[in-house]
Amino acid sequence: MSVVVVNPSASDDYFCFFGLKEQFKIDLSALDQAYLSIQKEVHPDRHARGSDSEQRLAMQMATLANTAYQTLKNPVQRGLYICQIHGVDAQLETNTAMPAAFLMRQMDWRESLDEKAEDLEALEVLTEEVNKSKEEVISEIALAIDSAHQYERAAELLRGLLFIDKFAVELDDAIAALV
Repeated sequence: MSVVVVNPSASDDYFCFFGLKEQFKIDLSALDQAYLSIQKEVHPDRHARGSDSEQRLAMQMATLANTAYQTLKNPVQRGLYICQIHGVDAQLETNTAMPAAFLMRQMDWRESLDEKAEDLEALEVLTEEVNKSKEEVISEIALAIDSAHQYERAAELLRGLLFIDKFAVELDDAIAALV
């Protein structure tokens, strides 16, 4: 029994690996289907009776499928991956510079969270605002990557999206503490 992969030569390109077009705005159901199809083929249990090298290859391909899937499924990770493909490092650890308007909105959100930490209704309204902002940034990222091919701009937007995601988690925690 040999390990069959849809496109093993594309293993260094997650989009090719799943047979998807390289773009930020992807069809998540197509990604899910491609992932499940590959996982079915390469799952280590399916190759338990194979040679050591076949078992090792199956494990490597299953691991690659998991890593590629998690990367492409998450908008931030997908965007960072595309930027990386095009030679743009988002410099997440060292570049925290953000536009003043973005920073002011972050400060306003934090202030609202601190002031209204006990007000469930106000926190839910803030959650809607944060989610709307997140969707707007995701749309901007899609335009920067898919239409304009402006990977530096996309990297800046992705850094902002990380800030928004982090705040959203804090907001969710505050709401969970009240419920």
